[in-house]
Amino acid sequence: MPVTIRIVSNRSDLRQFIYLPEKIHRNHPQWVHPLYADEWKYFDPDKNKSFAYAETVMALAWQGNTVAGRIMGIINRRYNDAHNQQHARFCFFECEENHDVARSLLSFIENWAREKGMARLVGPLAFSDKDPQGMMIEGFGEEAVIDTNYSLPWMSQMLESKGFGKEIDLVSYKVNIPETVPAYLLKNCERAVRNNNLVVHEFTSRKQLKPWIVPVFRLINETYLHIYGFIPMTEAEMHEMADRYIPVLNPKFIKIVTSTDGELIAFLISMPELSPGIRRAKGKLWPVGWFHILREAKRSRLLTMLLGAIKESQRGKGIDALMAIKILESAQKAGMKTIDSHLVMESNKQMRAEYEKIGGTVHKRFRIFGKDL
Repeated sequence: MPVTIRIVSNRSDLRQFIYLPEKIHRNHPQWVHPLYADEWKYFDPDKNKSFAYAETVMALAWQGNTVAGRIMGIINRRYNDAHNQQHARFCFFECEENHDVARSLLSFIENWAREKGMARLVGPLAFSDKDPQGMMIEGFGEEAVIDTNYSLPWMSQMLESKGFGKEIDLVSYKVNIPETVPAYLLKNCERAVRNNNLVVHEFTSRKQLKPWIVPVFRLINETYLHIYGFIPMTEAEMHEMADRYIPVLNPKFIKIVTSTDGELIAFLISMPELSPGIRRAKGKLWPVGWFHILREAKRSRLLTMLLGAIKESQRGKGIDALMAIKILESAQKAGMKTIDSHLVMESNKQMRAEYEKIGGTVHKRFRIFGKDL
């Protein structure tokens, strides 16, 4: 049946766009629903501040009266200007295993990007590295975690057949939580302990986290400039991101280090993995979705790392070991068994070495593809 590509132009189209993956992945037990309340906000230019500095297009593939696929194109002008690039991005790419549909969607975005004067198309990559990125190419049987893309082997093979190649890989480590803190961490931590100018902040409520939102994101802006796809956030985006995540964070798994005069030096954010609860809730918070998600937060034995940073001038002083010990202690106390590192750039040798020292092994690999237009 012929494939027709139509731009999303109204709320009915957007509903089809948002809910299509649920249909495509109905028989895939590892797939995790998005939180649909967040999806409606994310794709709303009035609520998602990222639309203000980007050109975007969303499209659906139709076969007759049936929606068969979706894709989004993004031109992040701020990122392009900062890196002297003319790149467009594709993201939220979903379809049944149908190469005609997949190629039609990608060709639509390629043509759109050319018309906008772009020289290269990369993806899956959305507004920034804080959004789900990369296409899974290894680890298809592993447990999915929050804010990562779910894809099947045929999709990367199809991209390669259409002329896309490797742009950058991201890996995810699986770490068995040790019963006792490793000796090398204790030794490395001694340097930080000897520095009497450090204060470790631990939390018991989400309310205690609010004063740290802007300082944490400012430190991210300062230290993440080397990360592929990263663009510094405005304060409006900082609060938007906080509103999205604070309701599901467990304060016990957030550690902040400051100087005695209150200057933020480092932080580490992790959370009990909620994906099984979100799956049971089918992505809907009401009427009983929150119950499933909160119950999973209490009984999860998988800790997912989300964000972390150390001020550049304070690196190599044992602060990373100090935070790692605090996180491991909290994980052990909560009965956690495993850590998922989330996504680590393949080229980030220092972070990869830290996970490998503690016995971590790569169990998933995601690839951002690129193609000259």
